[in-house]
Amino acid sequence: MDIKLTLNGKIITDSVDCDMMLLDFVRRHKCYSVKRGCDTGNCGLCTVMLDDVPVLSCSTPVGRANGRRVDTLEGLTKEADEFIGFIAEQGADQCGFCNPGFIVNTVALLRENPDPTDEEIKQYLAGNLCRCTGYQGQLRALRNFLNQRNKSGELNTHAKVYGEDIGREWKNEGV
Repeated sequence: MDIKLTLNGKIITDSVDCDMMLLDFVRRHKCYSVKRGCDTGNCGLCTVMLDDVPVLSCSTPVGRANGRRVDTLEGLTKEADEFIGFIAEQGADQCGFCNPGFIVNTVALLRENPDPTDEEIKQYLAGNLCRCTGYQGQLRALRNFLNQRNKSGELNTHAKVYGEDIGREWKNEGV
């Protein structure tokens, strides 16, 4: 079957098998940030934006993206750049394998709700699995990013300013 979609701002026309998943399509087109984790839609590593809505590309047939816009981390780096640097500055990632899905979902969250509560953050990102960190560092980095951004309007990642929650224990309820 022939499909045409916009991938990270570039129109792509391709002939694909009717059972091809969106994950395989975006990787075929050199979007390697999209990871294959579980192939069951349970880990969030394969998250992409389909018309600005986060979807799990391992369980989305590429035919559903026909005529639509797909954005991967490669297409969202400009928007996510400040946050990506903040995660690294705070040491909130370890192996980094889950980061692309986490960051795509974070971009979606911040578009929908620029000033989420801790509970809203945890609910929105609950589908992202990380086997290294236990989520504390990632959640702390996001909260600290929001606290810093909301204080001054500009983010200085070298200021070593931490949010009010530093040292506070995150409860892993629902995460």
